[in-house]
Formats: sequence, C-alpha cells, structure tokens
Amino acid sequence: MRLFRWIFVVSLLLVSSGVRAQTRLTRNGKPAARIVVAQQTAANLTAAQLLQRFVRESTGATLPLLHDVTPRKGDILIGASDTAGLAEDGFRLRTQEGVLRISSGGDKGAVYGVMTLLERYLGLDYFAAGVYDLDRNPTVTLPAMDFAENPAFRYRQSQGYGMAQDSVYRLALRLEEPRDIFAGGLWVHTFNSLLPASVYGAEHPEYYSFINGERRPGRASQWCLTNDELFELAAAKVDSIFRANPGMNIISISQNDSNFTYCRCEECEKVNRHEGAPSGNYVRFLNKLAERFPDKEFSTLAYLFTMQPPKHVKPLPNVNIMLCDIDCDREVPLTDNASGREFIEAMEGWAALSDNIFVWDYGINFDNMVAPFPNFPILKPNIGLFRRNHATMHFSQIGGSYGGDFSEMRTYVVAKLMWNPDQDTDSLMLRFMRGYYGPAAPYIYQYEKLLEGALLAGGQRLWIYDSPVSHKDGMLNAACRKRYGELFDCAERAVAGDSVLLRRVRLTRLPLMYSNLEIARTTADKDLGAVVSELDAFEKYVTQFGVKTLNERNNSPQEYCRLYRKRYLPAENSNLALGARIVWIDAPAEKYRASGEKTLTDGLFGGASFVESWTGWEGKDGAFVVDLGRDVTFSTVETDFLHQLGQWILLPRSVRYSVSFDNADWTPFGQVEFPEDQSVPVKFVPAAVTAAQPVLARYVKVEIEGVKTCPPWHYGVGCPCWFFLDEVTVK
Repeated sequence: MRLFRWIFVVSLLLVSSGVRAQTRLTRNGKPAARIVVAQQTAANLTAAQLLQRFVRESTGATLPLLHDVTPRKGDILIGASDTAGLAEDGFRLRTQEGVLRISSGGDKGAVYGVMTLLERYLGLDYFAAGVYDLDRNPTVTLPAMDFAENPAFRYRQSQGYGMAQDSVYRLALRLEEPRDIFAGGLWVHTFNSLLPASVYGAEHPEYYSFINGERRPGRASQWCLTNDELFELAAAKVDSIFRANPGMNIISISQNDSNFTYCRCEECEKVNRHEGAPSGNYVRFLNKLAERFPDKEFSTLAYLFTMQPPKHVKPLPNVNIMLCDIDCDREVPLTDNASGREFIEAMEGWAALSDNIFVWDYGINFDNMVAPFPNFPILKPNIGLFRRNHATMHFSQIGGSYGGDFSEMRTYVVAKLMWNPDQDTDSLMLRFMRGYYGPAAPYIYQYEKLLEGALLAGGQRLWIYDSPVSHKDGMLNAACRKRYGELFDCAERAVAGDSVLLRRVRLTRLPLMYSNLEIARTTADKDLGAVVSELDAFEKYVTQFGVKTLNERNNSPQEYCRLYRKRYLPAENSNLALGARIVWIDAPAEKYRASGEKTLTDGLFGGASFVESWTGWEGKDGAFVVDLGRDVTFSTVETDFLHQLGQWILLPRSVRYSVSFDNADWTPFGQVEFPEDQSVPVKFVPAAVTAAQPVLARYVKVEIEGVKTCPPWHYGVGCPCWFFLDEVTVK
C-alpha cells in the first residue's frame, strides 16, 4: 500500500510538473502569456511582432509585447542567451523555469524560431504571397520543449516572385536576398558595375580582355586581371563601397555574364597555362583583395569558363566560390548524367581547395518559363550533394515568374529543402498541393507524377533553354497531353464552386495549354478549330490572371497570341517555295545542314527557341540556292530571321536575293539592310523584297552577310555570333 501511495504521489508530481512546464498562450480568446524582448534588435522585434500577429489571427487574443522587463512564468522570452551550438540563423526553443526561451545563433535566428513555433503548434503553413493556413482556436497551450535547429546552408536564396509582394512569405520560407548581406547590392556579374567600360574603356582599353587579337572594352567584357593599375582601382572602389555600407562584410567581385570572353593577353595567358584554367587568374585576383581587406569576404563566380578549379592556387578562407551548374541537364540528378558528372568533378575539385562554396543551381526554363519543367525528383539529391561538398550558401534560381510552371510549389519545396535537405520531396509537394489547391490536389499531384515518369520514359534531356517541341514524342506526346488535360478537367470540376481555387488550378494549367499550342504550330496536320479554341482560352487566362512574360527576355503572352494568329495559323498558302530543294553555297553550322534542307521550305515557322526549325550560321556569311523545280512567275521573296541576344543570335547585316533560269547567270532581285538591334525581347524579323514587275525564274539565290563577331555592347564581345534563318517564301 505504501509503495502504491509513493508511486501515486510521484505520478502526481510528474503530471503537475509537466503542467507547470507548459506555456498557456491564450484562454478563451484572452491573452494568458506575455512576449518579452530581451535585446531590441531588428530580428528580435520582427520575431515578437510576428508571434503577436499570428497568435491574434489564430485565437483573437493580442499578447502584450514588452521590453526591459524580467520574464515571469508563462512568458515567452525572445532573444535568450542559450546559444551554444547555434549557427547563423539557427535557433533554440527551450522551456526553462516556466519561461519559453527563444535563442538565436545570429541574424534572423529568432524570427525562424518563432516561425517554427507557429508552424508546429498553430498550424501556420505559408504557400505563396498572402496565402497561408493557420489553425483557429481561442485557447492555445504549448507543451514544454527543448530543441534546436541549424540550417543546412548559412545563406538560402530563391527567385520566388512572391517575396516582393509579401515580406512575411520570405521569412516563413527562411529565404534571403542579396541585399541582405552583399554590400552595395553587388552580388554577381559585377565587373561592369564596379568599373564601367563606358567610363574607363576609351582611355584604358588595357583594363579589359584581349580577345582575338585586340582589346575589347565593353559592358560584358572581362577585366585584364594581371593589370596592377586595374587592381588598385578596383581595391579603391571596394573600399569606398564597404565604407558606404557599414555592417556589411561581403561583396561579389565576379565576371560579367558571358562565356569565352576572358583575357588572353600574354601575362594572363601565362597564368591560364600554369593554372590549367582561367579560374586561376580570378582566384589570384580575389586573394589579393582578400589580403588587402582581411576582415571582409569576397565572392566570385566559378561559371562557364571559370567553372573548372585551378591546379595550384587555393582561395583564401575569406574568398567565397560561387559555383554554377548552368550547363547541366535536369531530367535526372547530377550524379546520373554526363553533364552532371562533369560539374561534380569540378565541384569536388573546388571542395578540395575551399570550405567556402556558394552553389548556384538552376531550376527554371529561361526560354519557356510557361512550360512544364518536371524536375522535382532531382531537388533533394542535388541539394544534398551540394551540402556534402562544402557548400555553405545556396541559390536555387526558380520561381521568378508569375504564371511559370509550378512557381509557387517549386519555391516552397526548394526553400524547405535548403533549410533541411533530409525532408521528403513528395511529402512536401503533397502538403503544398492540399493547402494551395484544396480538393483539386489529387488530380494535380497525379499530373505532375505522370509528367515525371513520362520524362524519364521518353529519354529526352531536360535543360534550362528547353522547348515543349523537344518533348512532343516524349512526355508531351499526344496521348500524354490528352491524359493531362483530363486530369485538369477533373481538377477544375473539383473546385468549380471556389473562384480562388479555380483560378489557381487554371493558372497551373497554363504550361500545358502553352505546350499544346507550341506543338500544334510545328504540326502540319492539326485540328485547326481545337488550336484556335486553345489559343483563345490561353489568351483569356494570361490576360485575366496578369501573366506578364513567357521567357527571361520579357516577351509578353499577349504578343505571343497575336503573333501566333499571324505567323502560325494557316492562311491561303501561295508559297511557291514550299517543299523546294535547298543547295548550300556557304553552308550553315554542321548540326543544322541536314535539317535546314527541309525546314527552310516546309511551310512551318520557327518559334522563340532556336532548338527547332531554325537554321544557324556562326561567325560567317551564308548563301544558298532555292530550286523551285520549274520556271515560275513571282514578285516577292522573303526570308525570316531570329533575334535572340541571350543566345548570341543577332540579325545579319543584310540579305541579298538574285534569280536565275539556269543556276548560272544571275539577275539581282533586291536587298534588305538590317539596322543594329540591341533590344532584349525575342523577335522574328522578316526580310521581304517585292519587285516592281513579276519575274520568271526557277532559281532564287539567298546571300546573307552576317555580323560575325559580337559587338562591344553584347554579352559575347569579341567572340563569334550567330544568325538564324527559317522559312523562305516566294510568291
């Protein structure tokens, strides 16, 4: 009996102790706890305000927010000093002596501690800007707790468009932006921002890259990194920026956004040869700055021509290497294809040299943002790979465009994985879909999983300049697209009574609609009525939803729809060159020769991606003969050119037409001159000549004078550029 009484008393003590350890936030819609801020830092105050806001939204009670008071039992103390083992942005939640203490490892640790508290115990889950779930309960009691979290990466960045619309959204996803840590906002491609070629290029061409026999100052040119005078100028600029931004300790000194444009002067080439890669010059230059400013951190790119590590020089500890996997395919993890393994070799090489690596990963289709991009299965293995290879900072370039493929979900999943790469991607996707799409979630989940499977089954690469047309025999074949459409029909019916959810489903459907349109324009035998109906619906939704762009060149979807009707919908086809034979004089690049013999006269116009239908020449002029097969009468000759600066595709200088009966004696027909065009959007530019009187001929010669070398204002300054030609029209 005594033993029973003893056990009973101990049990009571344990229970009562547990009760005392709990933190009662609210009771029946009334505050039962106080929020006490230990140190009034910006992060602590933000954390306190967020806790107060969401408790009020959840329970109806406004917790008092106090400063400079001693916490009492039942309080929540923000800015506690229990920081052992906490990294930057890390936090600890510990109930001690009746007080729930939130400690921070630095920066926004207190904010993320509060967000974790709200997620675990008040059901907060943020899906998009202004879109979140939160439990509603007038009485909330928190259990005793003692746990800590540190992020996998000290800096985590995405391009989620919603962060500019809702600052809390960014905090909920634990994401940061360059302006948070990089002095002067200088975080990438900074050479021209620091020392503009427009200011220094004319008087000091020696500061800039020596390419193909001459100095090439330009806004995308690189620096001559062995020039001591340039180093001192750059160091003085860096010093002034840090002085103007007190408290900020990192800056990016990094190459302009271009490839093959590094300096090949005699001194730079000596270093390039010794180090086995152009990156050696960059690390040497950054090391000199790091020695000059030992209390600062300097970030530089390992990107395109600097991706491979040097053989000898090692980055100093305060030199951060921003390694970019831009050339890798995305259909499987980086470990599982050739392009990925090449990157991994480079990453392992850098990891052997440095513990301070920033990985820039790409999860976006730059040429077709509104197109399916089913890369979710590779996110977790790739992020884990980065962490294992000394990456301490991570930028996942995704979700930058409203209306882009799963922009909101991709941002959500990637953000969660950058904090903790051990989470399950599918679980995160399902959690998001249930919260964001409601009853439509099962159908949209099935759509995405079918896409993923069809991508692998099709054996087609997935890359960041992809086109839906590339997948028309794979994940976007006719049978697949029919099934995807059926699933979206089910999803729309499931939320038909909820205008908000229906809008989200239809926004998510846009990539499928766009894919249908893109594939239809490449198909001669198509259901014209169905295409027109899809085009009308697509135009209606992008306009209604406010979708602004289709690609990184800011081409609008409305302009796309206008051009589609004019360019791709069949009209009366009077093209006498349809199916005509092409004979090369100055042939295109080898990979376009065979296809060009068909696509130049197949009656199907190319789209914004150069990967299909177009025929390209690099660094040279072009010429060919169109054999019409017989003598015919015509008055107009027209060719179609692509303007896409981001792919180094420039309009030619001119195109000249001649005609002949016998392919020997030629009569000039006319010429078109192209003005230089520095505009960003992708364009289709026709070159038409109409004779005063009809002519009779069998052969038409087309001669194109290319620009050949990228001009100073272009990304590829001093390097060969392309021109791309599509359809030849004779009528």
